[in-house]
Amino acid sequence: MTSRQRLEELLEAVADHDVAPAAAADAIAELPYRDLGFARVDTHRELRQGAPEVILGSGKTPEQAAAIARALAEAGASSVLVTRAEAEMRAAVRAALPDALEHELARAIWVEPYPLERRGRVLIVSAGTSDGPVVHEARIRAELLGTDVTVHEDVGVAGLHRLAPVIPDLDRADVVVVVAGMDAALASVIGGLAPCPVIGVPTSVGYGSAHGGQTALNAMLCSCADGLAVVGIDDGLGAGSIAARIARRAEVTAP
Repeated sequence: MTSRQRLEELLEAVADHDVAPAAAADAIAELPYRDLGFARVDTHRELRQGAPEVILGSGKTPEQAAAIARALAEAGASSVLVTRAEAEMRAAVRAALPDALEHELARAIWVEPYPLERRGRVLIVSAGTSDGPVVHEARIRAELLGTDVTVHEDVGVAGLHRLAPVIPDLDRADVVVVVAGMDAALASVIGGLAPCPVIGVPTSVGYGSAHGGQTALNAMLCSCADGLAVVGIDDGLGAGSIAARIARRAEVTAP
């Protein structure tokens, strides 16, 4: 049962006089988060925002990540996603949630007990194969938030002719995510072609003067392409979340 369904069930019980208002108030007070001692898990984020909390694996022990994942699943999250999770952490999460799926390249593991109805189209385009971990982090998040996702990888400007198969999908997308490192020129190219919002994701891919993604970030921020917004370096999760919200809302409001 999702967190929204649990809250609705509680309110219906109050309306039917099966639960006293005071008891319902006590129950609601315990619902917004679960205190695990080392973490206060936001179990109502999906109720507020339509997107469940995501667990950042970096800086956590495998046991902590698994405990948080279990708490979110027990609270009725539509999906539970752990990002930046190395093999040991993914194994701990699988032990806690046996139905979990994982993507080794993206370092992600997730379960989806209550899949959302699919709405909206997200297109993800990457400049190079080395951008793959960020690409698939964005893809997984956007899919878990209930969008149809198409991915085109390795179509950067060093071989611009490779972009030709992507162009028809630009017209069908509600939002495009461009993942690129080095000079990040692909973001400006797509930004000048796409009729929908474009989200640039600079990556830390590149040699010395790429400065760990700073060059790509600055290039995207300085783009002359109108309608290009930019997230932080390697932030596939953020791009996937934003893209899904735009795409789902775009389909709802489409004439």
